[in-house]
Amino acid sequence: MRDLTNGAVRAEGILLTGFILPVEEIFFRFIKHREWDISEMSFGKFIGFASQDNSPFVGIPVFPSRVFRHSGFYVRADRGIAAPKDLEGKTVGIPEWAQTAGIYARGFLAETAGVDLRKIKWVQAGTNEAGREEKVEFTLPKGILYQQRRDTSISALLLSGEIDAAISARVPEAYYKGKGKVVRLYPNYRPEEMRYFAATGIFPIMHIIAMRRAVFERYPWVAMNMFKAFDKAKARSLERIRDLTASRIPVPWSASIVAEWVQASTPIRFPTASKRTARRSTRSVVSRTLKA
Repeated sequence: MRDLTNGAVRAEGILLTGFILPVEEIFFRFIKHREWDISEMSFGKFIGFASQDNSPFVGIPVFPSRVFRHSGFYVRADRGIAAPKDLEGKTVGIPEWAQTAGIYARGFLAETAGVDLRKIKWVQAGTNEAGREEKVEFTLPKGILYQQRRDTSISALLLSGEIDAAISARVPEAYYKGKGKVVRLYPNYRPEEMRYFAATGIFPIMHIIAMRRAVFERYPWVAMNMFKAFDKAKARSLERIRDLTASRIPVPWSASIVAEWVQASTPIRFPTASKRTARRSTRSVVSRTLKA
């Protein structure tokens, strides 16, 4: 992304004007108001629109964010929640039902951990601020208990004890400010995520690049030119991180971590376009979770 926004990589025949904003703002302004021609977009919401006739968006197979979500489970330390099954009978906060991170998390709960999602009471609220609303319309699966709380936040509900747990891509402030009241369900989440990948082959897609359909229909060549530019920018990013001459990000051992990925027997790659098998697996789990 960086090389595209600063002009180091250019898409042939296209003059880009880039906006660097928080992802929640990007999604809201693009999904609700179509403020840009091309945008990063929630994968879950893109799939929701794609399932309808004549979606206003066309996807480019570029995935700016892919994240495992075992780290996104937060629980009250005093509620006896030590495993996913313990969430049954509990009240769980979510920022949005249609948030991609939550879709994958619920897919993991239902398909891998054997949790009955109908036995959980779901409460929708902003992660750290009150007033958040769902960005798209949807039909809840039969038997799902769902409540909206625009008057408060997930962090406040966790600290007050009104909810027992939360699933969120963004870390709730209650996790840092709760003085041990709120903990992760998977404190050491990386090994868990590696086991999940080894078993499923799924490296969860969080975001996709989307175009307004009106732009695509008028200038169809833009999609391929943007794809090539994103692919080149990604290659330059990986090249920088792998360079041991000088650190490019303020994190130790970044180059060695990249080397581990490349040399692993089952490497976790960050492909621009999904491999066929991985694409089927990812599409399957997202589709089943949306319908579950």
